[in-house]
Parts: sequence; structure tokens; C-alpha cells
Amino acid sequence: MRTTRTKARWLVTAVAGAALSAGCGSTAPSAPTAPSTPTAASSTTASPAPFGQQDVQADLEAAAAAAGAPEGLTELGSDPSPEPGETEKERKLAALIARLSPCTVSWKHDGADATSSGSKPAPSRKQLDVLLSNLAARGWKKSGAAKEVPVGDHGTYFTATYKKQGWTLYARHNTLSAWSQSTATVTEDSCFDRLTDEEAALLED
Repeated sequence: MRTTRTKARWLVTAVAGAALSAGCGSTAPSAPTAPSTPTAASSTTASPAPFGQQDVQADLEAAAAAAGAPEGLTELGSDPSPEPGETEKERKLAALIARLSPCTVSWKHDGADATSSGSKPAPSRKQLDVLLSNLAARGWKKSGAAKEVPVGDHGTYFTATYKKQGWTLYARHNTLSAWSQSTATVTEDSCFDRLTDEEAALLED
């Protein structure tokens, strides 16, 4: 169950973030417009193609590469298979994560990635700031204020939230002494809006 529980932990981040920002990213109803004439209606252009999971991955990978982060750190939602001996609760959790798999993209860069890539330094706040700036240039809009809080005497915890076309990105950066980690969890709003209280509790256990 290690893979399933690990996946559940970062999904909890998304669920908690969604709960905290509920309503914050909403927009006011648009002002009424004059009825379209038959001529105007007939000239309406086709709707743009939907913005999907692989589009999110492409945005994130391009922004990370431009920020100088190592390649191959993004992951599309996984599909954990129940293992022999799992409890009923564990099987339900695996099934829930599998159902949410098409609705999630994750990215993580920490000291281990820096070590494995040779001369690449560990992730810094500055690098994450550049990544987020690159995402903003690709149409991701900041949702609410970014926050940074101290962790003990030698660390900080930074959070920021961005939105684009029905997806929400939760960026995090942890610094503790000489160790640092940057992560981004991206979820499709419509998928997580449909979570029941029971399903949200299952992720949080």
C-alpha cells in the first residue's frame, strides 16, 4: 500500500487546498448582453478544444524546463491496483485514486533529484518563482495571495495557487536547513467538486 498511501497524501493537499479556496476563485456573473441576432448567432465560432491532463503536463514541463529544473519530474495520475491482503478501506482508497487519475498531474523536485542530475543545484524558492512566472505567461492566473510562513528556526513553507481552464495548481516550497523541496499538485476542479464527504475523509485518513 506504500504507493497508494503516497498518492493519497498529495491528493489530500489538493482536497484541503480546494476546501480553503472554495469560492475564492469564482467570478461574478457577467453583465447581460443584448440578444444575438440570427446573423450573429450563425457566425459564432466553434468552441476551443478542451484543456486536458496532457495539456496541463505540457505547460508544467515547459515552465519547469525554462526554470532550469531537471526533466522528467512530472507524473500523471496513477492507477494503483489493489494488492492481496488489503483491507476493504484500502481497496476503496485505491479505487478512488484510480478514478481521480485522469484528473491529476503532479511535479516534485527535491534534493534527491538534484543529486541524481549531477551539477544541478537543489530547488530554491527563486527557481519555483521562475517556474510560476513561466506558468503565468502560459495563461495560469494566481488565485488568492501567496503565503510564506516560518517553520521552526531554520525553515520556511511557501504556498501559492494558480488556475487555468478548470484546473487548479497548488504550488509548495519547503526549506529546512540545507534541505529544500518544490512541488506542484494540479487537479481538475470538476472531478474534485464531485467528491463526497465520505470520499474526502477516505483520502484524509
